[in-house]
Amino acid sequence: MSTQEPALIQPVTIPRAEHNISRANISENALKVLYRLKNAGYEAYLVGGGVRDLLLGREPKDFDVATSARPEQVEEQFRNCRLIGRRFRLAHVRFGDEIIEVATFRASGAPDNSEEALLAHGETGRILRDNIYGSVAEDAERRDFSVNALYYDIRDFSVQDFVGGLPDLKDGVLRLIGDPKLRYREDPVRMLRAVRFAVKLGFKLHPATEAPIVRLGPLLADIPPARMFEEILKLFMYGFGEQAFEALRHHGLFAQLFPRTEAALAVEEQGFPQTFIAKALANTDSRVQQDLPVTPAFLFAALLWEPVRRMARELEAQGVHPSDALRRASDEIVSEQVQRVALPRRFSTPMTEIFQMQPRFGQRNGKRPQRLLTHPRFRAAYDFLVLRAQAGEAEQELADWWTELQAGNPDAPQPSSSAPRRRRRRRRGGGGGGGGSGAGQEPA
Repeated sequence: MSTQEPALIQPVTIPRAEHNISRANISENALKVLYRLKNAGYEAYLVGGGVRDLLLGREPKDFDVATSARPEQVEEQFRNCRLIGRRFRLAHVRFGDEIIEVATFRASGAPDNSEEALLAHGETGRILRDNIYGSVAEDAERRDFSVNALYYDIRDFSVQDFVGGLPDLKDGVLRLIGDPKLRYREDPVRMLRAVRFAVKLGFKLHPATEAPIVRLGPLLADIPPARMFEEILKLFMYGFGEQAFEALRHHGLFAQLFPRTEAALAVEEQGFPQTFIAKALANTDSRVQQDLPVTPAFLFAALLWEPVRRMARELEAQGVHPSDALRRASDEIVSEQVQRVALPRRFSTPMTEIFQMQPRFGQRNGKRPQRLLTHPRFRAAYDFLVLRAQAGEAEQELADWWTELQAGNPDAPQPSSSAPRRRRRRRRGGGGGGGGSGAGQEPA
């Protein structure tokens, strides 16, 4: 059945004296949930990334609970509880801004040839419905990676290991539980999670976990774009985006997420656009580490800029005006991209504004610079220009000029240029219209 070590039926128990998890480091609200379920006669464990991170000496971002109580029984115990999900029925217990997610133990599933199993799985093997309940041991076998299947028992404060997660944690290995090919077919997003956890934790993928990824990557096309958007945020906006980008490309997954961008990377010139994307992701990572705000609009602008730029050049070569070419290219690339990864309008609109503002940075005569400075999206567009210059795709001199202007130098000198300045052709009647700069009419 499995190409890796089989799951253990009886757990290895690590008593409180032999592990480093302290209740002082567990959310008070998570403890409330655990104790109330225990006192009501149910099994209740802290499980998942919270236990993993506590054992690694890290501060968990959230705390999940696994229990023998059915979702409706959990709801009976907490007035502040809401049941969510169809595919996975879960209970969310809310304490102010904190949500403790409570899941009932899942079973291994119905027999493969049963009617129930056929209804619960799609043609490719992807799980469509998973509300078959079981024991804690079965629940451990159903989890994705061994290091995420460690259970902290509130009854005696021990850690229960059913699937060899502790040795993997000590060795820095990320290993799928069960047959990797089957597990990836059940949920192709597990391939992205494998990359994310390996990068986030600094772990290496178990050879059997890594081997099927390149071949099964196309299964990601079956995942709803909205879910893919959430996965992209987890990959690129939690402080390790640059490493995640390299790992996704290494495993052939980036092409499944951003096919146009991957095609552009294959024909990069002098390190661009890979250098540009890497710098944008490094910038995002730095801001996350400094606890500064980041936005998906800027991230997606960096990921899609080169496909937009290339299409705009092609349209210009066909005689389309540069500003129209850039707008049409933006619309077409975004329309195509959202078939793979959804991009909500609240992010796509500022992203396209960042694109449209790039040529305007080259227009430095008259009052245009001051008007551009007042644009609500100026700062993001300026930061984008600076990254383009750092990557060698825009003139550094241009970025420096705008930097000086913002520093309070309204007489920032015009960058020198060896190219002759183009004159505007006068309209009929030869009237008015002061000369405008010929620079910045198209993306560099």
